[in-house]
Amino acid sequence: MAVQTQERPRVNGATSPRRAVRRPGVRRAARREGAFGYSMIGLAVAFVAVFTFIPILASLGLSFFSWDVISPPKFVGVANFTRLFSDGSTLASFGVTILLAIGIVVLQITLGLLLAVLVNSRKRKSTKVFFRTAFYLPLLASTAAVSIFMGYLFDAKFGLINYYLTQLGLPAVPWLTNPVAAQITIILIVVWQQVGFTFVLFVAALTSVPQEVQEAAAIDGAGAWRTLLRIKIPLISPTILFATVVAMINAMQLFDQPFIMTKGGPGTATTTATIAMYQTGFQNLQFGYASAIAILLLVIILALTGIQFLAARKLVFYQ
Repeated sequence: MAVQTQERPRVNGATSPRRAVRRPGVRRAARREGAFGYSMIGLAVAFVAVFTFIPILASLGLSFFSWDVISPPKFVGVANFTRLFSDGSTLASFGVTILLAIGIVVLQITLGLLLAVLVNSRKRKSTKVFFRTAFYLPLLASTAAVSIFMGYLFDAKFGLINYYLTQLGLPAVPWLTNPVAAQITIILIVVWQQVGFTFVLFVAALTSVPQEVQEAAAIDGAGAWRTLLRIKIPLISPTILFATVVAMINAMQLFDQPFIMTKGGPGTATTTATIAMYQTGFQNLQFGYASAIAILLLVIILALTGIQFLAARKLVFYQ
């Protein structure tokens, strides 16, 4: 911002500037910029409040009621939570959720990092652009559409994969009809669609690693593998933390793929907490109990996120 200063006459060979005077136009521009900034912040806060905080508070309040939409809500206190912690099938859905989330996060972060390292080592810029685009494209596709397509692709009887396996003389695989195979298939499909996000993050992080640090490591005789473990991964550890937190939060809310492809089956092998919540609320019209499930899921996600940040104190290196 332009500021005018005027000099006072010299006193003992020195000059003392007068108090800075702002132009009226500069003050008006500063006020407009400040008003615009506060309005943008206000819109963001309003968006988060309307679509996040208010629904959470409404769900928390509803968890203390019994409500089937038809009759008026009836206050039941903590009865929904008492029922929740004694409901074996619902608790099992949380176990399935955590199991799938661990598999998804570990595979997604590991695969994303390896792909980013391989692509980042390429010299040609066009090659990097091609792979960044190719790996990110599945993320742009509709999750529902991808799940429907994958459901046909992995179908045990009529799926394209089993068709070619039998053509090669190999036995058909019960991709979605065996409990363990169904869980592995869901994990692979989710990772295939989501790995582009972590891949792009890691490519950007690896690009920002100072070149002089890598050259110094090479001069000291460090190979590519040692440079990756001792130099690159510590320097991009904040990005790894961010990608892990986001991947965990998304995986804990897994719904589309198992619901569309297996309906939570076979049995309850892929029934996640969100599927149990949907079935309880929208199929059985027990919205109070479904809200209790949602609150417990929120608490678990917050706890896992807190554990990740606590672990980051020793594992994450900030430059």
